Amino acid sequence: SPMLRTPAVKVEHLTKRYGTVTAVDDVSFEIARGSCVGLLGGNGAGKTTTIAMIMGLLLPSAGRIEVLDEDMLAHRFRVLPRINFSSPYMELPHRLTVAENLRIYAELYEVAEPKKRIAELAETLDLVPLLTRPAGRLSAGQKTRVGLAKSLLNDPEFLALDEPTASLDPDTADRIRGY
Repeated sequence: SPMLRTPAVKVEHLTKRYGTVTAVDDVSFEIARGSCVGLLGGNGAGKTTTIAMIMGLLLPSAGRIEVLDEDMLAHRFRVLPRINFSSPYMELPHRLTVAENLRIYAELYEVAEPKKRIAELAETLDLVPLLTRPAGRLSAGQKTRVGLAKSLLNDPEFLALDEPTASLDPDTADRIRGY
């Protein structure tokens, strides 16, 4: 079908400026559907900023972004239910338990069978013992795994992972990459 031939993500001349600082400078690329792509660069290269703009969390200073055939600047609400992301820089409400956090996100993403989906992800990502723990009492690696669970709740067609193995031990990082 023609839909499969269009890229999952198309970025054209993307730029983000903060005053006199240019965080992202005229970036263009495409991501094919069904592919797994890495965005590489040193600290401060603009990777997180680029992801935030693709996900509709941050407005670009210039350029165009299409995700799953929708213009993110004009129609991001059409595509938001079909995408998701994970980032170690995004904190969950500390007082809520892991289960409460995931239930709220499941509701926001309109997940059909939230209890079942949360149970599946908790099993897969080894979160079962953490479900009753407040999010504020998790180690950095545990927070990373909970963030991944949150990002997978709606079974997204496009998934952006910002440092998906941050603070994970090597064995867990390997398991996550495999998954």
